[in-house]
Amino acid sequence: MRAKNVLGLIYSNSHDECISELTARRTMGSVPFSGRYRLIDFTLSSLVNCGITKVGVIANSNFRSLMDHLGSGRPWDLSRKRDGLFILPPFKAGDADKGGDRVAALSRVMDFISSSSEEYILICDTNTVYNMDFTELFEYHTEINADITIVTNVGKIPRLKNMMVFDCESDGKVKSVAINPKTEQDVKYSVNTILMRKSLLERLVGDAISYSYESFEKSVIQKNISKLNVYCCNARGFCKMIDSKESYFDINMELLNPDIRADLFNKERPVFTKIRNDMPVQYGLLSSVSNSLISDGCIIDGTVENSVLARGVRISKGAVVKDCILMQDTFVGDDAELQCIITDKSAIITPHKTLSGAKTYPIYIGKGIII
Repeated sequence: MRAKNVLGLIYSNSHDECISELTARRTMGSVPFSGRYRLIDFTLSSLVNCGITKVGVIANSNFRSLMDHLGSGRPWDLSRKRDGLFILPPFKAGDADKGGDRVAALSRVMDFISSSSEEYILICDTNTVYNMDFTELFEYHTEINADITIVTNVGKIPRLKNMMVFDCESDGKVKSVAINPKTEQDVKYSVNTILMRKSLLERLVGDAISYSYESFEKSVIQKNISKLNVYCCNARGFCKMIDSKESYFDINMELLNPDIRADLFNKERPVFTKIRNDMPVQYGLLSSVSNSLISDGCIIDGTVENSVLARGVRISKGAVVKDCILMQDTFVGDDAELQCIITDKSAIITPHKTLSGAKTYPIYIGKGIII
């Protein structure tokens, strides 16, 4: 299987409801992450790094910031005369897929899928943070002659709708699939990255629409386990799914570990993003920074510990920031103290304020809010 014979398809609004504070004005795909990036950057970069040259991004709602971030796809080398990046929004408000209905979303973009010349299709979400070598997935799919191959991870089930949990044979073939089973044990669950022939997807989605379908997971995957060769392929390296504000906070904090950061930001498979030319970080004479990710354009005159700062953040004299995620252009005034806080873009913390959450319950401050 050649990568150029694979169509990439990304759900940009996947599981918006699980971090509703951050997705109130944007899609899941355009949620800022790790200072300089958006969540869609990881999925999109994994696709282009393996050689895929045509990618469709299904947008459902709140996609203005997504379109601004993706543009023509140039940072990912997808600004092309042939193939390239295609943003697929609803034609009118009534076409938006209610509640993240995947079958309805696929049906809405079926003309785009059918008109594509690629033989295979790789479907991905944007709430999964990974840097995958999809070439290995393609080789595995071809070698075992699978009809459907699903990328999986092992651990506690993420708290998301319609999570698929698999019971597999030793060679990876799926024997059964459960949807959101009640268990506290580690299981093999889907990270919602699915590879199959385009013609098979067209048939399965058409069959689901012809009858009363419940969801993509039940009506397309679970219903056809006994009829098709469905296999699981375990994800390698760092792979985490965002299922809540707390998990968003935790996964950002995990990147403060150099080993995890080196695995996710692999030099052989770089993570691309929209370029913003800015000045280098400025550190004041009395500043103190430890174990933190500081993006370009920041001005640090206070203390920063165990935190992730996006571009253009300003930490004033005497301010103390610990275990925080501060998004673009956040301002922290003199002698303010923040601990376990997530600020959205352009939030302003006025001088002498003290705000404290907990690692198990970080406090979120919305875009442009002044405290």
